[in-house]
Amino acid sequence: MIVVDSSVWIDFLRGRRVPHVSRLRALLGASEIIVGDLMLCEVLQGLHDERAARDVEALLRRFEIVSMAGEAIAVGAARNFRILRARGITIRKTIDLLIATWCIEHRRPLLHNDSDFRPIAQHLGLIEIPAIT
Repeated sequence: MIVVDSSVWIDFLRGRRVPHVSRLRALLGASEIIVGDLMLCEVLQGLHDERAARDVEALLRRFEIVSMAGEAIAVGAARNFRILRARGITIRKTIDLLIATWCIEHRRPLLHNDSDFRPIAQHLGLIEIPAIT
């Protein structure tokens, strides 16, 4: 089971020909894909009209949707923020800390195109799915 971040879904929906989208295309039908509720929100809030939002929501609901921001994950994400900050690393987006912490706690790899995840992988054990190059 692989978690796909909104950074990948957005580029996929825009039809971009980039390595992380190629990796997603290769995974579709070959691997079980997880969409977090946080990613669902991020992707849908970026759409400009309700019809597009309904269509994209229907697409994403083909995959397993999981809740990623419970109490334990919130506490763990805050702890991970402090660990990284003590090492001189500041993660810009809280939502990325929540997603990464959920993936770490559930031992699920993450396909992404967001530089905030790289130090989390390097220092805290987040498993990244490499893009196809």
